[in-house]
Amino acid sequence: MALIGVFDSGVGGLSILDEALRQLPEHDYIYLADSINAPYGEKSSEWIASRSMELCKYLVAQGCDAILLACNTATAEAIAHIRHELNHIPIIGVEPGIKPAAMQSANGIVGVLATEATLKSDKFSALLATLPNCQFIKQAGAGLVPLIESGQANGEEALELLAEHLEPIQDAGADTLVLGCTHYPFLRKAIRKLLGDSINLIDTSEAVVRQLKRKLEAQGKHLDHGQYGSIKLISSKDAELLHQMAQELMQSDLNQHRIESQLVSSFR
Repeated sequence: MALIGVFDSGVGGLSILDEALRQLPEHDYIYLADSINAPYGEKSSEWIASRSMELCKYLVAQGCDAILLACNTATAEAIAHIRHELNHIPIIGVEPGIKPAAMQSANGIVGVLATEATLKSDKFSALLATLPNCQFIKQAGAGLVPLIESGQANGEEALELLAEHLEPIQDAGADTLVLGCTHYPFLRKAIRKLLGDSINLIDTSEAVVRQLKRKLEAQGKHLDHGQYGSIKLISSKDAELLHQMAQELMQSDLNQHRIESQLVSSFR
């Protein structure tokens, strides 16, 4: 059994935690939401890298055996340095699923909805360069993360803003849409309302957790599928709200897990 740290700028990484609980419910988890600083996508590269390192070091100090960097922006800006500094444990990141999207697209036109920082990162540009035979319509989802953070993922304001962001992707004729931020899977219902079922949605959370599983097995961590581990929810802003959002956004039955919530004010 392992202790796994899951870090995000806010509640978006709950989509990754949800998948982890589905595939690996027997492990213990610390979910760290830096909600006081969300969204990361509009901050400088230097700030994102420094803050991400600070919070990952905190998770290591808590005894984590592996860390899921469940934030596309933090992964793009900081994961190489974090892996170099914290090279004694697996650090698994997330990145927009443009490779599977390119493979699944029938017409070769793929929309990518992500944060400004992710779209401008060197890591993302290098990834795009490996797929020259596909047309990618890049769109920053400005304003969406704060709405999701405040529990308005399915509200009218989010729907209107999402319609605005998706318009150029729709106009280009994209048949596939990459959800390039871990917050965006919580907009599935709104996206379907706007675009219907004709567009293929790409979310990499399942593949990310499969990679975590491989890393844990390589470490020889015991897997007892009859057990349910604990979950510690840590917020830099509001621990009670984080717990409430986890219950509202996640599909996993959290009652099967022992849950503790904590505000860590030193992160402010």
